[in-house]
Formats: sequence, structure tokens, C-alpha cells
Amino acid sequence: MRHSIPADACGAQTGPMTAAVDACVHCGFCLATCPTYVELGEEMDSPRGRIVLMKETLEGQLEIDDALPYIDNCLGCLACETACPSGVEYGALLTPFRALAETQRTRPLPSRLERVLVGRTLPHPRRFRAAARLGAVARRVARRLPGGGGAALRLVPDRVPPAAPLPALFPAEGEVRARVALLEGCAQRVVAPEIGWAALRVLSRNGVEVTTNAGQSCCGALALHTGAADDARRFARRNIDAFSRAEIVVTTTAGCGSGMREYGHLFAGESDEEDARALAARTVDVAAFLADLGLREPPPPIPPTLVAYQDACHLRHAQRVHREPRELLASVPGLTIAEPAEPELCCGSAGTYNIERPDIAGRLGERKARNLIDTGAAVIASGNVGCIMQLRTHLREAGASVPVLHTLEVLDRAYAGLQLSA
Repeated sequence: MRHSIPADACGAQTGPMTAAVDACVHCGFCLATCPTYVELGEEMDSPRGRIVLMKETLEGQLEIDDALPYIDNCLGCLACETACPSGVEYGALLTPFRALAETQRTRPLPSRLERVLVGRTLPHPRRFRAAARLGAVARRVARRLPGGGGAALRLVPDRVPPAAPLPALFPAEGEVRARVALLEGCAQRVVAPEIGWAALRVLSRNGVEVTTNAGQSCCGALALHTGAADDARRFARRNIDAFSRAEIVVTTTAGCGSGMREYGHLFAGESDEEDARALAARTVDVAAFLADLGLREPPPPIPPTLVAYQDACHLRHAQRVHREPRELLASVPGLTIAEPAEPELCCGSAGTYNIERPDIAGRLGERKARNLIDTGAAVIASGNVGCIMQLRTHLREAGASVPVLHTLEVLDRAYAGLQLSA
């Protein structure tokens, strides 16, 4: 697609942005995998439609406010990248465009306040824990009031688990096969701290020594994908410092891992770019790391159990991790993997999307829950805490009592001889 985007439209990020525009041949392979196109059926709510809108805005042919309703509808799931035969790096165009848009648009006061509240709460575990506990109470009250409790309250668990901080060092069992640093995550530490502990136990059992480096912070993905680039860089710089000596950094949340692997783009043209790219290159999802390392020994057999695996978008599409979680699950004797229909479609979680676009997020969540229920699986596994919370919400609302676990929780329970559905 030919363009006339100014060379300095978005500084050092203009090159990757224009490369994405150039590579798009408008073939339409992305349409069937784009959740908003599937749900809304509008060309401008498809990846190729949005590429045209962003191109024309950057060229000065279109007012940014005319493009933003459709850009804002995008979940940023990157399923279009997996489907694209031309190798269009849609994310390299979308993320800096959203950062540019935030410098030019005027948001209504309620929207500005909402974004400030979310930005100052979710990335900070202590604040988020307090907010989540308040939300759990509010949701119980809202059930008794007409109209319900709102989109955000739907996702709050009935009970917020107590804080369970991870140790600074978790030693390997037996011979040390590898040493890694673990990104603890923000929301995960509050709503699902057991995921971090499960990862420590499984890694340790397989000869991996784990540190949780002091000084680490939010990965910055939440800010990065909502256009708050300066906030994202502040978080990222703390992690660049905290993990400067770590040879490998593992993540247990797909969105966090994807965000850290974007640090090179985030710091393009800045003095921190080399260090940012180095950390991005050393960051790997825990399932991919463990599958490549190889299990020291498989878990003991479990009773025959059908487990449906749900691909987190930022694992399957952004990090291209597809085979490895399935290999780990298949290593459990007695476990059979079920594949749901429409695995490429996003579940609707997508960071703050549930708050900003609750109707679309809700429809996608219901669709994903139906597809998972139809597998007949006794357990559902995934690799992202946002997906896990979204799935639990919509399965509960569909009347299905199927447990949703992280991939490492499945392994942890199998190693311990516990029932997966317990």
C-alpha cells in the first residue's frame, strides 16, 4: 500500500509504522480472525480498515477524531499478524499511533478520570488489592440493586486472596539446570497469587533456581497499549535496571511477557534502546522456557481428564507460543487436550478493554465460554491471568462450574497428586 507519511511523523517509530502500511496488500486474510470484525462486521473495524485509517490520519488526509472510534475498538490481540501472509506487523503501527493519538485528542472528563484511576491502581499491587476488596463488597451489594454492578465489578472475584509474597530466592531441587529471574506481575499477585507459587514449585522441581529481583515493577503493558507511552517507559526503566544481570527473565502472564518484548520499539531512538532490546531478547514465557528446557521427569499419572487449552492472544499471536503449553500439558499421563472452536478469537479481556468497551468484551467473553463448554472439558487451562479472570466470569454466568487454571497450576497439581478439578 503506497503512502506519503512524513518521515518524522512518530520519530524513530515511523519506520516500523510505514513498513506495516507498505506490507499490507488488503487481501483480507485477517478478517476471519479479527474479533471486532467478526462481531461488528464493519470494514473499518478490521485490521486492514484500521491500517487505512491510520495511514490517512498520519498523511493529514483524515482528522484523527474520525479514525479514533474504530482504533479504540481494536483489542490489540494481534490475531491479524498470525493470519497475515504478508507479514504485516500491525502492532508496530497500532501502539505508537495510540501514543500519538493521546497527545492530540480531548477525552471527556469521565473517560479521563477513569483512565487516571485505572493507571494509578492496577499496576500497583497494594492499591489494586484495596480496590479489589472494595469491589468485591460492591459487587455483592450490586447484586441486590436494579441494574447490576457494572462491567468492572463483574470481573472482581467474590474473595480476594490474602497477599502471598514470593521469596527473593527459590532454590532448585537437585542439580541446578538453569537460573532465571521471575517477573511477578501486578494484577496476578492480587487476584491469583497461587500462579506465581505454582511456577516456583514446578521450576524448582525441574532443577531451575528462581529469583524475584528487588526493584522490579509493572511491566508497563497496560500503559503501553493505552497510549500512555511515558508511563510505560517509566515502568520499563525500572525493570531494565532490576533485571540487568539476569540471563533469563520468565513471565507467567502473556500480556506482561508481550509488553516486555516490545521494549525495543518503546525505546526506539532513545539512549536506553540497547538495554531495552537486550532485556526484551532475554524475556520468555514460562511455558516456552520449561518446554524448551525439558521436564526432568513427567508428573505421575492422573485419572483420565479432558483439559481444554485456551490460547491467550499475547501468547499465541504476540509471542508465537503455541506448541509449548500443549507439550507441557500432554506430558501429564492421563490428561487429554481438547481444542475449542475459534481458538484464534480473543476472549475479550485485553487489559482495560473490559472497562472501556464492556459490550464487545462481554460478547466475546460469552462466545469464548460457549466454545469452551462445548468441548466437554473438565478443566480449562490458559497462560494469562486476564484471560483466566474473564473466563471464570463468563463460565460462571453461563452456569458452568468448570475450573480455570494456569498451565503451570495444572502441572503443579499433577506433580502434587492433587485433582485438577479440586
